[in-house]
Amino acid sequence: MALRMRQLPLSLHLGAALTLLLVAMALLSLLWTPYPAEQVRVLARLKPPSAAHWLGTDHFGRDVLSMIMVGARNSLSVGAAAVGLGLLGGVPLGLLAAGLGRWGDEVVARLGDLVFAFPAVLTAILLTAALGAGAINVVVALALFNAAVLARVTRGAALAAWRRPFVGAALALGRGPLSVTLVHVLPNIAGIVVVQATVLFAVAIVNEAALSYLGLGIQPPSPSWGKMLGDAQTYLFTAPLQAVFPGVAIALCVMGLTMLGDGLRDWLDPRHRSSGVM
Repeated sequence: MALRMRQLPLSLHLGAALTLLLVAMALLSLLWTPYPAEQVRVLARLKPPSAAHWLGTDHFGRDVLSMIMVGARNSLSVGAAAVGLGLLGGVPLGLLAAGLGRWGDEVVARLGDLVFAFPAVLTAILLTAALGAGAINVVVALALFNAAVLARVTRGAALAAWRRPFVGAALALGRGPLSVTLVHVLPNIAGIVVVQATVLFAVAIVNEAALSYLGLGIQPPSPSWGKMLGDAQTYLFTAPLQAVFPGVAIALCVMGLTMLGDGLRDWLDPRHRSSGVM
């Protein structure tokens, strides 16, 4: 175990540390924040960082640190839901395409092309225009895009696994396609799927922030990092720190998840596993 830990890539350590820190902050916001995140105090508006408000207050007098903490919870929740639904939809489709042969592969490929024709942000804009702005519509739009990506990645990895000798041996022993898929193919491609899901998590965080910035994501009074950036642009010259703190939060979150994905990829790849730098 100690040897395995020493072989973990540095990027995996740093990515996991940043991600766990943000997750811990989001969980802490369920129990405690310095002030109620939605509490408006007009007399305390646009205060600079101080002992009373570590990150200052916004144009409504709300505590920025409290909003950052609750915003982390909202952003991570949207990202986790979008990636989770994408996994539930995309992985079975990819496995089905690889296992059914040409016609199944063709159907899944065309469905993926249809989804890719509309980027996730554009799909979210269309949904919110038709159904109204809100986190649920953002999750649905991001999940559709994630499912298409994961289906394509799963399909490619599964096709490669189906050509490996141990799969042929399992088929020769009389195992059915479903059993081979669940027992032999899926466990061997799980690492690739996990890495891709981690990257999509980071992309979902950015897309959620972009949509909230446009007013289409998480709706007030619930805090959102993207909405905080949108509100702060009016006060860039009078209170520039209002844009710095949510921007740093988004950057750290995306950087942590991206480094975590890169570290997992390096660690799970056999070419890197035996040459770890730690």
